[in-house]
Amino acid sequence: MQLIIVTGLSGSGKSIALRALEDSGFYCIDNLPATLLPQISHHLEANHQSKVAISIDSRSAALEALPSAIEHLKGSGNTVDVLFLESNIETIVKRFSETRRKHPLSNEDRTLAESIAHERELLAGLAELGHHIDTSNLSANTLRNYIREIIAQPDNSLVLLFTSFGFKNGIPLDADFVFDVRSLPNPHYDPALKPLTGKDQAVIEFLENTPAAVEMLADIKHYIGKWLPSFKQDNRSYLTVAIGCTGGQHRSVYFVEQLSQYFKQQQHKVIVRHRELD
Repeated sequence: MQLIIVTGLSGSGKSIALRALEDSGFYCIDNLPATLLPQISHHLEANHQSKVAISIDSRSAALEALPSAIEHLKGSGNTVDVLFLESNIETIVKRFSETRRKHPLSNEDRTLAESIAHERELLAGLAELGHHIDTSNLSANTLRNYIREIIAQPDNSLVLLFTSFGFKNGIPLDADFVFDVRSLPNPHYDPALKPLTGKDQAVIEFLENTPAAVEMLADIKHYIGKWLPSFKQDNRSYLTVAIGCTGGQHRSVYFVEQLSQYFKQQQHKVIVRHRELD
């Protein structure tokens, strides 16, 4: 059985992710107590449900039982993936304010911001169980497409996720590695290149003719390629590499495009995101 566990902070898009999985043919269960995970999984498998997605979050009882439950299911021959969704506190506060929903951990003695911080603390141990997804700057439609990309990847293979971003909007929370390319010449200051992106040929030629950009790209390729085997040995399913420039439009986009093409040619599974362009 293929089982995907969706967890993370309230307001980070877990409901959207669960609906995207349901649209992709998964049998979905929301807010299951962690202690019931093995029993419900065996029941669903006995009833010929081969693709199941289950949401487990701060409302669920016995969160501390989740890691051992996952290991038990894997030991029984099931494929288990964990998607941990989170956003920065500003985004979550804005989402709760817009929808006028009550945070599940809020009470008379705890503000919304304090409830979010408390939930982050409760779930800290689960963030390391699987693939970390920062939804702070993702629209609902982008998140749905991202979930579909993830589940389309073959089992038992490490997936490289390259994402470009602008430092002016903060570093992605889900990054395993962050490379800063702001020291390179910025196409933004060329009036002809300013409205373009790192995908456009004129910007590509600008950076390809910049020796420092060529050297830095080669160094990043070498670094990632050198350490990929150790992440595979650690049974990692995903490795997120974030490339940042000032605005996330030119240099970082170019680097992500070049890196994704290179590692695809090396027969690696690759997903590409451009946070600011998306």
